[in-house]
Amino acid sequence: MYLKLALGNVRRSLKDYSVFFATLAFAACLLYSFSASGDYLAAMALTERQRATLGSQQLNTVMSAFSVFVVIVFAFLVSYGFRFILRRRKREFALYAILGMDGPHVSRILRYEGFLVGAASFAAGVAAGVVFSPYFMLLEAYVFGVAWAPALVFSTGSFLWTLGCFAALVAVACVSSGRVVSRSTPAALFSADRRPERLLGEGRPWAQRLQLVGGAVLVAAVWATVLLQPGMFLAMLLPFGLVALAGTYLLFRSLAHCVPAWLRRHPRRYLSGLTCFTVRQVEAKASSSAMAMAMVCVLLACGVCMVVAGLAFSVGIRDGVAPGAGISDPFTWAPIGFIGLFYGIAFLLSAMAVLALQQLSEAADSAIRYRVLADLGADDAMMGRSLRSQLAVYFGVPLAGALLHDAVGLTLIALLAMGVGAGGFGAMAGATVAGVVVFMALYYAVTYAECRRILFAGRAARREV
Repeated sequence: MYLKLALGNVRRSLKDYSVFFATLAFAACLLYSFSASGDYLAAMALTERQRATLGSQQLNTVMSAFSVFVVIVFAFLVSYGFRFILRRRKREFALYAILGMDGPHVSRILRYEGFLVGAASFAAGVAAGVVFSPYFMLLEAYVFGVAWAPALVFSTGSFLWTLGCFAALVAVACVSSGRVVSRSTPAALFSADRRPERLLGEGRPWAQRLQLVGGAVLVAAVWATVLLQPGMFLAMLLPFGLVALAGTYLLFRSLAHCVPAWLRRHPRRYLSGLTCFTVRQVEAKASSSAMAMAMVCVLLACGVCMVVAGLAFSVGIRDGVAPGAGISDPFTWAPIGFIGLFYGIAFLLSAMAVLALQQLSEAADSAIRYRVLADLGADDAMMGRSLRSQLAVYFGVPLAGALLHDAVGLTLIALLAMGVGAGGFGAMAGATVAGVVVFMALYYAVTYAECRRILFAGRAARREV
Protein backbone atom coordinates (compact mmCIF):
# COMPACT_ATOMS: atom_id res chain seq x y z
CA MET A 1 0.00 0.00 0.00
CA TYR A 2 2.76 2.42 0.93
CA LEU A 3 4.65 1.76 -2.29
CA LYS A 4 1.47 2.35 -4.31
CA LEU A 5 0.86 5.58 -2.41
CA ALA A 6 4.45 6.68 -3.04
CA LEU A 7 4.08 6.00 -6.78
CA GLY A 8 0.91 8.07 -6.87
CA ASN A 9 2.58 10.93 -5.01
CA VAL A 10 5.49 10.99 -7.47
CA ARG A 11 3.13 11.06 -10.46
CA ARG A 12 1.02 13.79 -8.88
CA SER A 13 4.04 15.94 -8.00
CA LEU A 14 5.96 15.57 -11.24
CA LYS A 15 6.74 19.31 -11.49
CA ASP A 16 8.36 19.35 -8.05
CA TYR A 17 10.10 16.02 -8.53
CA SER A 18 11.44 17.09 -11.92
CA VAL A 19 13.84 19.47 -10.13
CA PHE A 20 14.83 16.72 -7.70
CA PHE A 21 15.21 14.20 -10.53
CA ALA A 22 17.41 16.52 -12.58
CA THR A 23 19.64 17.19 -9.56
CA LEU A 24 20.19 13.50 -8.78
CA ALA A 25 20.65 12.59 -12.46
CA PHE A 26 23.27 15.32 -12.80
CA ALA A 27 25.14 13.96 -9.76
CA ALA A 28 25.01 10.38 -11.08
CA CYS A 29 26.21 11.46 -14.54
CA LEU A 30 29.25 13.28 -13.20
CA LEU A 31 30.13 10.53 -10.70
CA TYR A 32 30.04 7.92 -13.44
CA SER A 33 31.83 10.06 -16.02
CA PHE A 34 34.74 10.90 -13.75
CA SER A 35 35.15 7.29 -12.68
CA ALA A 36 35.04 6.19 -16.34
CA SER A 37 37.47 8.89 -17.53
CA GLY A 38 40.34 6.38 -17.61
CA ASP A 39 38.31 4.07 -19.84
CA TYR A 40 37.44 6.99 -22.10
CA LEU A 41 41.09 7.88 -22.48
CA ALA A 42 42.18 4.26 -22.96
CA ALA A 43 39.86 4.06 -25.98
CA MET A 44 41.92 6.73 -27.77
CA ALA A 45 45.08 6.30 -29.79
CA LEU A 46 47.86 6.79 -27.22
CA THR A 47 51.55 6.09 -27.39
CA GLU A 48 53.16 3.52 -25.09
CA ARG A 49 54.68 6.30 -22.99
CA GLN A 50 51.33 7.99 -22.60
CA ARG A 51 49.69 4.73 -21.54
CA ALA A 52 52.45 4.18 -19.00
CA THR A 53 51.84 7.65 -17.56
CA LEU A 54 48.12 6.98 -17.25
CA GLY A 55 48.75 3.64 -15.55
CA SER A 56 51.18 4.98 -12.96
CA GLN A 57 50.46 4.30 -9.29
CA GLN A 58 50.91 7.96 -8.40
CA LEU A 59 48.22 9.10 -10.83
CA ASN A 60 45.81 6.40 -9.63
CA THR A 61 46.35 7.54 -6.04
CA VAL A 62 45.61 11.16 -6.94
CA MET A 63 42.48 10.17 -8.89
CA SER A 64 41.22 8.06 -5.98
CA ALA A 65 41.78 10.90 -3.52
CA PHE A 66 39.88 13.36 -5.67
CA SER A 67 37.06 10.84 -6.08
CA VAL A 68 36.45 11.16 -2.35
CA PHE A 69 36.21 14.96 -2.69
CA VAL A 70 33.60 14.78 -5.43
CA VAL A 71 31.51 12.31 -3.43
CA ILE A 72 31.51 14.76 -0.49
CA VAL A 73 30.40 17.60 -2.78
CA PHE A 74 27.59 15.53 -4.26
CA ALA A 75 26.51 14.46 -0.78
CA PHE A 76 25.65 18.12 -0.14
CA LEU A 77 23.90 18.30 -3.50
CA VAL A 78 21.74 15.23 -2.81
CA SER A 79 20.99 16.55 0.69
CA TYR A 80 19.71 19.84 -0.71
CA GLY A 81 17.58 17.96 -3.23
CA PHE A 82 15.86 16.00 -0.47
CA ARG A 83 15.47 19.15 1.59
CA PHE A 84 13.64 20.78 -1.33
CA ILE A 85 11.17 17.90 -1.58
CA LEU A 86 10.69 17.77 2.17
CA ARG A 87 9.79 21.46 2.34
CA ARG A 88 7.39 21.15 -0.56
CA ARG A 89 5.60 18.19 1.04
CA LYS A 90 5.47 19.05 4.77
CA ARG A 91 1.82 20.10 4.72
CA GLU A 92 0.87 16.92 2.90
CA PHE A 93 2.72 14.81 5.47
CA ALA A 94 0.95 16.74 8.24
CA LEU A 95 -2.40 15.79 6.69
CA TYR A 96 -1.35 12.13 6.68
CA ALA A 97 -0.62 12.41 10.40
CA ILE A 98 -3.94 14.13 11.13
CA LEU A 99 -5.78 11.33 9.28
CA GLY A 100 -4.27 8.80 11.65
CA MET A 101 -1.00 7.69 10.03
CA ASP A 102 1.83 7.61 12.55
CA GLY A 103 5.26 9.19 12.02
CA PRO A 104 7.23 6.05 11.04
CA HIS A 105 4.71 5.18 8.31
CA VAL A 106 4.71 8.73 6.96
CA SER A 107 8.51 8.68 6.82
CA ARG A 108 8.33 5.30 5.04
CA ILE A 109 6.31 6.92 2.25
CA LEU A 110 8.97 9.62 1.91
CA ARG A 111 11.73 7.01 1.78
CA TYR A 112 9.89 5.03 -0.89
CA GLU A 113 9.45 8.16 -2.96
CA GLY A 114 13.14 9.00 -2.56
CA PHE A 115 14.26 5.54 -3.61
CA LEU A 116 11.91 5.51 -6.61
CA VAL A 117 13.14 8.87 -7.89
CA GLY A 118 16.72 7.98 -6.95
CA ALA A 119 16.64 4.74 -8.98
CA ALA A 120 15.17 6.52 -12.01
CA SER A 121 17.64 9.38 -11.79
CA PHE A 122 20.59 6.98 -11.39
CA ALA A 123 19.57 5.11 -14.53
CA ALA A 124 19.10 8.38 -16.43
CA GLY A 125 22.41 9.80 -15.15
CA VAL A 126 24.48 6.76 -16.09
CA ALA A 127 22.72 6.56 -19.47
CA ALA A 128 23.57 10.23 -20.03
CA GLY A 129 27.19 9.49 -19.06
CA VAL A 130 27.35 6.76 -21.70
CA VAL A 131 25.55 8.81 -24.36
CA PHE A 132 27.76 11.84 -23.75
CA SER A 133 30.95 9.78 -23.37
CA PRO A 134 32.22 10.96 -26.80
CA TYR A 135 32.05 14.55 -25.56
CA PHE A 136 33.85 13.71 -22.34
CA MET A 137 36.42 12.01 -24.54
CA LEU A 138 36.65 15.21 -26.58
CA LEU A 139 37.46 17.15 -23.40
CA GLU A 140 40.14 14.64 -22.48
CA ALA A 141 41.57 14.62 -25.99
CA TYR A 142 41.80 18.42 -25.90
CA VAL A 143 43.50 18.43 -22.51
CA PHE A 144 45.92 15.60 -23.28
CA GLY A 145 46.58 16.78 -26.83
CA VAL A 146 45.77 13.46 -28.49
CA ALA A 147 43.67 12.52 -31.49
CA TRP A 148 39.93 12.19 -30.83
CA ALA A 149 37.66 9.59 -32.37
CA PRO A 150 34.05 9.59 -31.10
CA ALA A 151 32.91 6.33 -29.50
CA LEU A 152 30.36 5.20 -26.94
CA VAL A 153 32.13 3.72 -23.91
CA PHE A 154 30.53 1.80 -21.06
CA SER A 155 32.63 0.96 -18.00
CA THR A 156 31.34 -1.88 -15.80
CA GLY A 157 33.68 -1.00 -12.95
CA SER A 158 32.66 2.66 -13.00
CA PHE A 159 29.00 1.66 -13.11
CA LEU A 160 29.34 -0.48 -9.99
CA TRP A 161 31.38 2.19 -8.14
CA THR A 162 28.84 4.88 -9.01
CA LEU A 163 25.97 2.61 -7.99
CA GLY A 164 27.53 2.01 -4.57
CA CYS A 165 28.27 5.70 -3.93
CA PHE A 166 24.93 6.89 -5.24
CA ALA A 167 22.94 4.30 -3.30
CA ALA A 168 24.75 5.25 -0.09
CA LEU A 169 24.13 8.99 -0.63
CA VAL A 170 20.43 8.51 -1.40
CA ALA A 171 19.96 6.07 1.50
CA VAL A 172 21.49 8.46 4.03
CA ALA A 173 19.42 11.38 2.69
CA CYS A 174 16.21 9.30 2.72
CA VAL A 175 16.75 8.11 6.28
CA SER A 176 17.61 11.58 7.60
CA SER A 177 14.60 13.16 5.84
CA GLY A 178 12.30 10.44 7.10
CA ARG A 179 13.58 10.96 10.63
CA VAL A 180 12.75 14.67 10.42
CA VAL A 181 9.17 13.85 9.40
CA SER A 182 8.67 11.09 11.97
CA ARG A 183 9.88 13.32 14.82
CA SER A 184 7.76 16.33 13.86
CA THR A 185 4.22 16.96 15.06
CA PRO A 186 1.48 17.86 12.58
CA ALA A 187 1.38 21.39 13.99
CA ALA A 188 5.14 21.77 13.48
CA LEU A 189 4.87 20.52 9.89
CA PHE A 190 2.01 22.89 9.12
CA SER A 191 3.80 25.94 10.55
CA ALA A 192 7.34 25.09 9.42
CA ASP A 193 7.27 27.72 6.67
CA ARG A 194 6.04 30.48 9.00
CA ARG A 195 8.70 30.41 11.71
CA PRO A 196 11.58 32.81 11.01
CA GLU A 197 15.07 31.71 11.98
CA ARG A 198 16.93 33.43 14.76
CA LEU A 199 20.45 34.57 13.98
CA LEU A 200 23.25 33.80 16.40
CA GLY A 201 23.93 36.94 18.40
CA GLU A 202 20.60 38.59 17.51
CA GLY A 203 20.01 41.43 19.96
CA ARG A 204 23.59 41.24 21.28
CA PRO A 205 25.86 43.72 19.45
CA TRP A 206 29.02 42.29 21.00
CA ALA A 207 28.22 38.83 19.56
CA GLN A 208 27.57 40.32 16.14
CA ARG A 209 30.91 42.15 16.20
CA LEU A 210 32.63 38.94 17.33
CA GLN A 211 31.25 37.10 14.30
CA LEU A 212 32.49 39.83 11.97
CA VAL A 213 35.98 39.87 13.49
CA GLY A 214 36.17 36.08 13.63
CA GLY A 215 35.16 35.67 10.01
CA ALA A 216 37.61 38.33 8.84
CA VAL A 217 40.47 36.72 10.82
CA LEU A 218 39.79 33.25 9.38
CA VAL A 219 39.58 34.46 5.79
CA ALA A 220 42.66 36.66 6.21
CA ALA A 221 44.60 33.70 7.64
CA VAL A 222 43.76 31.58 4.59
CA TRP A 223 44.67 34.37 2.18
CA ALA A 224 47.97 35.03 3.99
CA THR A 225 48.87 31.33 3.82
CA VAL A 226 48.11 31.21 0.10
CA LEU A 227 50.41 34.18 -0.59
CA LEU A 228 53.15 33.62 1.99
CA GLN A 229 53.21 29.83 2.50
CA PRO A 230 51.85 28.32 -0.72
CA GLY A 231 53.48 24.95 -0.06
CA MET A 232 51.66 24.61 3.27
CA PHE A 233 48.38 25.63 1.64
CA LEU A 234 48.70 23.03 -1.14
CA ALA A 235 49.68 20.30 1.33
CA MET A 236 46.66 21.06 3.55
CA LEU A 237 44.19 22.12 0.90
CA LEU A 238 41.09 20.51 2.44
CA PRO A 239 41.59 21.88 6.01
CA PHE A 240 42.24 25.37 4.67
CA GLY A 241 39.15 25.06 2.48
CA LEU A 242 37.07 24.29 5.58
CA VAL A 243 38.59 27.29 7.37
CA ALA A 244 37.71 29.50 4.40
CA LEU A 245 34.17 28.10 4.47
CA ALA A 246 33.81 28.88 8.19
CA GLY A 247 35.18 32.40 7.78
CA THR A 248 32.94 33.13 4.80
CA TYR A 249 29.94 31.81 6.71
CA LEU A 250 30.61 34.14 9.65
CA LEU A 251 31.04 37.11 7.33
CA PHE A 252 27.76 36.37 5.56
CA ARG A 253 25.98 36.08 8.90
CA SER A 254 27.41 39.46 9.83
CA LEU A 255 26.06 40.93 6.60
CA ALA A 256 22.64 39.56 7.52
CA HIS A 257 22.83 41.71 10.67
CA CYS A 258 24.43 44.85 9.31
CA VAL A 259 22.65 45.48 6.01
CA PRO A 260 19.05 45.31 7.34
CA ALA A 261 20.03 47.48 10.32
CA TRP A 262 21.53 50.06 7.95
CA LEU A 263 18.38 50.07 5.80
CA ARG A 264 16.15 50.60 8.82
CA ARG A 265 18.19 53.66 9.74
CA HIS A 266 17.22 55.09 6.33
CA PRO A 267 13.39 55.00 6.26
CA ARG A 268 13.13 56.45 2.77
CA ARG A 269 14.91 53.41 1.39
CA TYR A 270 13.42 50.86 3.76
CA LEU A 271 9.80 51.94 3.20
CA SER A 272 10.12 52.29 -0.57
CA GLY A 273 7.95 49.83 -2.47
CA LEU A 274 8.27 46.31 -1.04
CA THR A 275 11.78 46.82 0.32
CA CYS A 276 10.73 46.12 3.90
CA PHE A 277 9.07 42.87 2.78
CA THR A 278 12.15 41.88 0.78
CA VAL A 279 14.42 42.51 3.77
CA ARG A 280 12.20 40.45 6.06
CA GLN A 281 12.15 37.63 3.51
CA VAL A 282 15.95 37.50 3.52
CA GLU A 283 16.13 37.77 7.30
CA ALA A 284 13.56 35.00 7.84
CA LYS A 285 16.00 32.35 6.56
CA ALA A 286 19.26 34.19 7.16
CA SER A 287 20.91 31.48 9.25
CA SER A 288 20.46 28.54 6.86
CA SER A 289 20.89 30.79 3.82
CA ALA A 290 24.24 32.03 5.13
CA MET A 291 25.59 28.48 5.16
CA ALA A 292 24.26 27.75 1.67
CA MET A 293 25.70 31.01 0.33
CA ALA A 294 29.06 30.35 1.99
CA MET A 295 29.18 26.86 0.50
CA VAL A 296 28.31 28.22 -2.94
CA CYS A 297 30.93 30.95 -2.58
CA VAL A 298 33.71 28.50 -1.71
CA LEU A 299 32.66 26.02 -4.40
CA LEU A 300 32.64 28.78 -7.02
CA ALA A 301 36.06 30.01 -5.90
CA CYS A 302 37.51 26.49 -5.93
CA GLY A 303 35.88 25.74 -9.27
CA VAL A 304 37.32 28.82 -10.97
CA CYS A 305 40.81 28.14 -9.59
CA MET A 306 40.70 24.48 -10.57
CA VAL A 307 39.49 25.16 -14.11
CA VAL A 308 42.21 27.77 -14.65
CA ALA A 309 44.82 25.45 -13.13
CA GLY A 310 43.58 22.60 -15.32
CA LEU A 311 43.94 24.69 -18.45
CA ALA A 312 47.35 25.97 -17.39
CA PHE A 313 48.72 22.51 -16.57
CA SER A 314 47.53 20.95 -19.80
CA VAL A 315 46.85 23.30 -22.68
CA GLY A 316 49.05 26.09 -21.33
CA ILE A 317 52.08 23.87 -20.91
CA ARG A 318 51.56 22.12 -24.23
CA ASP A 319 51.15 25.35 -26.20
CA GLY A 320 53.50 27.57 -24.21
CA VAL A 321 56.43 25.31 -23.42
CA ALA A 322 59.71 26.55 -24.83
CA PRO A 323 63.04 24.77 -25.43
CA GLY A 324 65.12 24.69 -22.29
CA ALA A 325 62.10 25.01 -19.98
CA GLY A 326 62.96 21.69 -18.37
CA ILE A 327 59.77 19.93 -19.48
CA SER A 328 60.58 16.93 -21.64
CA ASP A 329 57.00 15.76 -22.12
CA PRO A 330 54.06 18.11 -21.44
CA PHE A 331 51.77 15.06 -21.45
CA THR A 332 52.98 14.17 -17.94
CA TRP A 333 51.21 17.29 -16.62
CA ALA A 334 47.97 16.59 -18.48
CA PRO A 335 46.46 14.21 -15.88
CA ILE A 336 46.70 16.95 -13.27
CA GLY A 337 45.21 19.34 -15.77
CA PHE A 338 42.31 17.00 -16.47
CA ILE A 339 41.59 16.54 -12.75
CA GLY A 340 41.53 20.31 -12.33
CA LEU A 341 39.22 20.83 -15.28
CA PHE A 342 36.80 18.04 -14.45
CA TYR A 343 36.51 18.84 -10.78
CA GLY A 344 36.44 22.55 -11.45
CA ILE A 345 33.48 22.16 -13.79
CA ALA A 346 31.81 19.77 -11.33
CA PHE A 347 32.26 22.23 -8.45
CA LEU A 348 30.92 25.14 -10.50
CA LEU A 349 27.82 23.25 -11.63
CA SER A 350 27.28 21.86 -8.11
CA ALA A 351 27.49 25.35 -6.61
CA MET A 352 24.88 26.67 -9.01
CA ALA A 353 22.64 23.66 -8.44
CA VAL A 354 22.87 24.02 -4.64
CA LEU A 355 21.99 27.70 -4.92
CA ALA A 356 19.04 27.03 -7.22
CA LEU A 357 17.69 24.26 -4.99
CA GLN A 358 18.07 26.41 -1.89
CA GLN A 359 16.09 29.21 -3.51
CA LEU A 360 13.39 26.83 -4.72
CA SER A 361 13.08 25.54 -1.16
CA GLU A 362 12.73 29.10 0.13
CA ALA A 363 10.10 29.81 -2.51
CA ALA A 364 8.10 26.78 -1.35
CA ASP A 365 8.17 28.15 2.21
CA SER A 366 7.26 31.69 1.13
CA ALA A 367 4.21 30.94 -1.00
CA ILE A 368 1.73 31.80 1.75
CA ARG A 369 3.44 35.17 2.39
CA TYR A 370 3.05 36.13 -1.24
CA ARG A 371 -0.61 35.16 -1.16
CA VAL A 372 -1.14 37.44 1.83
CA LEU A 373 0.77 40.18 0.05
CA ALA A 374 -1.50 39.82 -2.99
CA ASP A 375 -4.59 39.98 -0.78
CA LEU A 376 -3.27 43.26 0.63
CA GLY A 377 -3.18 44.76 -2.87
CA ALA A 378 0.34 44.14 -4.19
CA ASP A 379 0.33 43.38 -7.90
CA ASP A 380 2.45 40.78 -9.73
CA ALA A 381 4.93 43.37 -10.97
CA MET A 382 5.75 44.57 -7.45
CA MET A 383 6.08 41.03 -6.12
CA GLY A 384 8.21 40.10 -9.12
CA ARG A 385 10.61 42.95 -8.37
CA SER A 386 10.82 41.82 -4.75
CA LEU A 387 11.60 38.26 -5.84
CA ARG A 388 14.27 39.46 -8.27
CA SER A 389 15.87 41.54 -5.51
CA GLN A 390 15.98 38.56 -3.16
CA LEU A 391 17.54 36.33 -5.81
CA ALA A 392 20.04 39.08 -6.66
CA VAL A 393 21.23 38.94 -3.03
CA TYR A 394 21.52 35.16 -2.99
CA PHE A 395 23.31 34.98 -6.34
CA GLY A 396 25.32 38.21 -6.19
CA VAL A 397 26.82 37.96 -2.70
CA PRO A 398 28.35 34.46 -3.17
CA LEU A 399 29.65 35.43 -6.61
CA ALA A 400 31.28 38.60 -5.27
CA GLY A 401 32.83 36.66 -2.39
CA ALA A 402 34.10 33.98 -4.78
CA LEU A 403 35.76 36.59 -6.99
CA LEU A 404 37.53 38.02 -3.94
CA HIS A 405 38.79 34.55 -2.99
CA ASP A 406 39.86 33.98 -6.60
CA ALA A 407 41.86 37.21 -6.67
CA VAL A 408 44.13 35.55 -4.11
CA GLY A 409 43.92 31.98 -5.38
CA LEU A 410 44.64 32.86 -8.99
CA THR A 411 47.75 34.71 -7.87
CA LEU A 412 49.15 31.42 -6.57
CA ILE A 413 48.13 29.56 -9.73
CA ALA A 414 49.75 32.25 -11.89
CA LEU A 415 53.05 31.74 -10.06
CA LEU A 416 52.84 27.96 -10.45
CA ALA A 417 51.96 28.29 -14.14
CA MET A 418 54.88 30.63 -14.68
CA GLY A 419 57.19 28.12 -13.00
CA VAL A 420 56.24 25.29 -15.37
CA GLY A 421 56.27 27.43 -18.49
CA ALA A 422 52.51 27.61 -19.14
CA GLY A 423 51.45 30.24 -21.67
CA GLY A 424 48.28 32.28 -22.07
CA PHE A 425 47.41 32.34 -18.36
CA GLY A 426 45.69 35.74 -18.47
CA ALA A 427 43.39 34.73 -21.30
CA MET A 428 42.49 31.45 -19.57
CA ALA A 429 41.70 33.18 -16.28
CA GLY A 430 39.68 35.95 -17.92
CA ALA A 431 37.65 33.54 -20.06
CA THR A 432 36.92 31.29 -17.07
CA VAL A 433 35.73 34.16 -14.85
CA ALA A 434 33.60 35.58 -17.67
CA GLY A 435 32.07 32.18 -18.32
CA VAL A 436 31.18 31.70 -14.66
CA VAL A 437 29.51 35.12 -14.53
CA VAL A 438 27.46 34.31 -17.65
CA PHE A 439 26.38 30.92 -16.30
CA MET A 440 25.42 32.47 -12.96
CA ALA A 441 23.24 34.96 -14.85
CA LEU A 442 21.56 32.11 -16.73
CA TYR A 443 20.98 30.17 -13.49
CA TYR A 444 19.54 33.34 -11.99
CA ALA A 445 17.05 33.66 -14.84
CA VAL A 446 16.01 29.99 -14.71
CA THR A 447 15.68 30.05 -10.91
CA TYR A 448 13.59 33.23 -11.05
CA ALA A 449 11.21 31.65 -13.56
CA GLU A 450 10.80 28.49 -11.46
CA CYS A 451 10.40 30.41 -8.18
CA ARG A 452 7.78 32.62 -9.83
CA ARG A 453 5.90 29.50 -10.93
CA ILE A 454 5.92 28.13 -7.37
CA LEU A 455 4.93 31.42 -5.74
CA PHE A 456 2.27 32.52 -8.19
CA ALA A 457 0.78 29.07 -8.84
CA GLY A 458 -2.99 29.20 -8.96
CA ARG A 459 -3.17 33.01 -9.02
CA ALA A 460 -4.73 33.13 -12.48
CA ALA A 461 -7.30 30.50 -11.58
CA ARG A 462 -8.31 32.34 -8.41
CA ARG A 463 -8.66 35.62 -10.33
CA GLU A 464 -11.00 33.95 -12.84
CA VAL A 465 -13.16 32.61 -10.03
